[in-house]
Amino acid sequence: MSRLRVQSFAISLDGYGAGPRQDLQNPLGVRGPELMEWFFHTRMWRGMQGQEGGETGIDHQMVEQGFAGIGAWILGRNMFGPVRGPWPDDSWKGWWGDEPPYHVPVFVLTHYPRPSFRMAGGTEFHFVTDGVEAALERATAAAAGLDMRVGGGVATVRQYLQLGLIDELHLAVSPVLLGAGENIWDGLDMPALGYACTRSVAGERATHVFLTRRR
Repeated sequence: MSRLRVQSFAISLDGYGAGPRQDLQNPLGVRGPELMEWFFHTRMWRGMQGQEGGETGIDHQMVEQGFAGIGAWILGRNMFGPVRGPWPDDSWKGWWGDEPPYHVPVFVLTHYPRPSFRMAGGTEFHFVTDGVEAALERATAAAAGLDMRVGGGVATVRQYLQLGLIDELHLAVSPVLLGAGENIWDGLDMPALGYACTRSVAGERATHVFLTRRR
């Protein structure tokens, strides 16, 4: 049975998944990149950048596991790019260059329609204007029995958590305090929503915590 998963989602010790004042120069918000230091040292990250080397320990293994068995992704619009409001044109293709790392269909949540398009490596971007449940329905069909992954951002993950639709939430907790930004826990009663911590693994630069929804 396919599952809806959140993988390698970085948060600070005080629960922030992005810093304040996100823009083109600060896509993760001010100080947001500090959340991703654990990822930047892995061989997986370096390979995505066309570079050699990188660490192959627990942090790297967690990133690898997050791509295994995924047949479709769901992204919030801010994760796709910095454009706000109606799309001025179709020139923005994402943060990732000509070959994004997904290699499967990706469903982007937005209030404004835009034609689907395909990029090198098999990534297909589709734009969903009728809400998170419709995006999940389309992603489930596209995944063809594999799992679906919610890539973020914070607001998108929170919406799926509030609806109890995420089956497993993997958080990479970085040893930093941001103090401001987008907090994943604001207003969420995770036990009441049916979630419990089922595993915790210490990596080289982050602690990997897994929350699972009771069926």
